Amino acid sequence: MHPQPHPPHHKRRQPIRIWLQPFVIGLVIVSAFVSCYVGLMRDPQPHRIPVAVTGPQLANKVQQALGDSIDVRRADSSTEALDALRHRDIVAALGTSPHGKDLKLDVASANGLSTTTAVTKLVTAYAHGADQHLSVSDIVPLDRYDARGLAGFYVSFGVTLSGFALAQNVVGLSGLLHLRHRFTLMAVFAAASGLVAAAIAGPILGAVPAPYLPLAFVLALLAAAAAFTTKMLATYVGPLGIPLATLLLLTVGNSTSGATIGTDLMPSGARTVSALLPPGAAVRAIADLSYFQSSHVLAPLATLILWAAGSAVLLAFRTAKQLPAAPATPQTQTAPTPHRFGEDHPTPHRATTDHTPTTHWADTDERHSAPGDGTTQHPAFTVPPKEPDTMLKASSDCVRPM
Repeated sequence: MHPQPHPPHHKRRQPIRIWLQPFVIGLVIVSAFVSCYVGLMRDPQPHRIPVAVTGPQLANKVQQALGDSIDVRRADSSTEALDALRHRDIVAALGTSPHGKDLKLDVASANGLSTTTAVTKLVTAYAHGADQHLSVSDIVPLDRYDARGLAGFYVSFGVTLSGFALAQNVVGLSGLLHLRHRFTLMAVFAAASGLVAAAIAGPILGAVPAPYLPLAFVLALLAAAAAFTTKMLATYVGPLGIPLATLLLLTVGNSTSGATIGTDLMPSGARTVSALLPPGAAVRAIADLSYFQSSHVLAPLATLILWAAGSAVLLAFRTAKQLPAAPATPQTQTAPTPHRFGEDHPTPHRATTDHTPTTHWADTDERHSAPGDGTTQHPAFTVPPKEPDTMLKASSDCVRPM
């Protein structure tokens, strides 16, 4: 057998998917980001905004005049309507003044400026058509350091981004840290992120008037949901998991959270998604804790817990499924499994026994495996194997009589 001559070296062309995939992913993300944020704010339309109306005659007139723009909910008294407004069961309360000629509208700007402005415009148009004067009162105003009601959104966005960034780094540590260590890292970071973000937004800056510990708990759940979801998607989907988490959490989740534009002004599909994703749930929980006596905080908390715990369980299940089988005998060697992007399994080690042949060298303290046994050889001490006939000749020379 003669060695074949090496073909002339030609520069290989890289496959087109190597540069096409990140190009397409980038275009998809920017398109989705602009479409969600700009598209939802381009032409918001009120859709069945809940408004309590006192008096059966006034309720009928308002419903006929405004149609599906508002959802008229009849109230027996102004006290009942205001109680529902303070507990976030409605967005506004409409009634007549004590003398019965003018109209009075009570709103809660803590529901968001976009929603409050839309309700005020609708009722003002009705009062103008009915030739009645309208007075507006803000029953649940925003905090003085959160004039536009966006503090909860930006806190949630920052916490979501931090959990997403941590998960990206944990993906790169899959071959270096054990699963329980990665879980501990993400859990401890989520708690620290919640405590720090709540302290800055609450006691330090005073922009979010929610109680500190409940606020920190909500933000910790949000960070855990973002981190574990991102890591889980990277484990199951591979290299496309990180872009998918970007679209799900940072783009769709934050744009439909209901802070920049109220959920009552979104299309029905966006409203449904808003309630199911972690950013939207966190924004609702922060508003409930801050302004509405935690009246509806349980549903957002359940959403955050399901995302965080569900992603962690799926991640642990996939990792346990990928663990290599135990060797049947001590001599069995386990071949290392190729490590895919984001997979969570420990790197298998070569099985060794006490019968592994080794050679001790006088000029080194290291142990090197003898050549030809299938183990790694030291490059400086490689001993070529002897041919069988050479070995026999050497043996006969040793026993030849003198």
